[in-house]
Amino acid sequence: MELELSPLSLPSDNERPFVIAGPCSAETEEQVMTTALQLASKGCHMFRAGIWKPRTKPGGFEGNGEVALPWMEQVKKETGMLTATEVATPEHVELALKYGIDILWIGARTTANPFAVQAIADSLKGIDVPVLIKNPVNPDLELWIGALERINGAGIKRLGAIHRGFSSYDKKIYRNLPMWQIPIELSRRIPGLPIVNDPSHIGGRRDLIAPLCQQAMDLGMDGLIVESHCNPEKAWSDASQQVTPDILDFILSILVIRQETQTTENITALRKQIDEIDNSLIDILSKRMRISREIGQYKKEHSMTILQTARYSEILDKRGAQASLLGIDPECVKKIFESIHEESVNQQMKIINEA
Repeated sequence: MELELSPLSLPSDNERPFVIAGPCSAETEEQVMTTALQLASKGCHMFRAGIWKPRTKPGGFEGNGEVALPWMEQVKKETGMLTATEVATPEHVELALKYGIDILWIGARTTANPFAVQAIADSLKGIDVPVLIKNPVNPDLELWIGALERINGAGIKRLGAIHRGFSSYDKKIYRNLPMWQIPIELSRRIPGLPIVNDPSHIGGRRDLIAPLCQQAMDLGMDGLIVESHCNPEKAWSDASQQVTPDILDFILSILVIRQETQTTENITALRKQIDEIDNSLIDILSKRMRISREIGQYKKEHSMTILQTARYSEILDKRGAQASLLGIDPECVKKIFESIHEESVNQQMKIINEA
C-alpha cells in the first residue's frame, strides 16, 4: 500500500531538525508552565507532555489525564507553541482534540497492537491533524508500517514516524537499542515520510542525548523529540533521561547539520567503487554457495548430518578475529557469517532432499 502523505505543516518545517520538546509527564500546572516558558525563550516551537502515561508496572505515576489538558491550552495561549501529546485510545483522541492539542503521537506499546491502532484510526476519520507513530516495542518493521497504513487509511495524510529504539532483554548501553537499520529501511520503503528521533527513550540517560541527536542527523532524520524538564532530578517519571531547557539548547547549538544539497561529485566516485566491490562480493558468495552445494552432495553420499557445529564455531571465531585485526566490529562480521551459514545450510538441504 502506498501512503498518501502531505507536509506536516509545522512552524519549523523549513528547519532541520524540527524539535518537539517538553517533560515526560505533565505533573503540575507550575511545572508545565515553567518548562514551557523556558523552552519558548530558547526558540522552541512545539511543546510535548504526557497526559496519560502507560507504565510497565502499576503503582507509578500514570498521568493526570484530563486535569492536565487545560495546562496545555495555557501553554499555547502564553507561548504560541504548538502542543503535542500521546494518545492510546479513542477517548484520548477526543479529549486531546477538545482541548486543542495540535499534534498527536501513538506510543510504542499501542503501535504493537493493531486492534488499538485501528480503534484510534476510526476515531480520527474526518479530522486533519498531524499524527506521529512510534516504532513498536519489538523490532518489527512490518508492524510499524501497518500502523502507518491504518492511520493513513483513515484519511490522515500529515503523518510522521518516531524512532524510539527497541526493547531488549539484555540491557547494555542503551535503554532501547537504536537498531538504526530499521528506520533507514522505513525511509527507503516510504520515501518522503518524516522520521523523528527520540534520543531520550533510546538512551535512557541524559548524557547519551547529545551523541544520539548527532547520529540521527548524520543519518538524515528530519526531527527530534526530546524530554526536557525544568527540574529533571525531581521529575515524577523517567527522571534520568530528561534535560533542562538550557542543556537542550546547548545540545542543539552544537549539532552539525550536513546538507544533502552539497556537491556529490566526489561521493559519486566513491559510491561507484562500493558498487564494484558489492558486485564482487555477490560473485564470491555465489562461488561459496556452489562449494556448499558440493559439500552437501558429499554429505548426502556419505550419510553425514548437515550441521557440523565444531566447524561452524571455528568459522565464527576465526572470522571475528580477522575482523578485529582489520578494524571491523567482530559482532558485525559474526552476524554476516551467521546469515551466510544459514543460506549454506539451505543450499545443502536442497541437495540432500533431492530424490
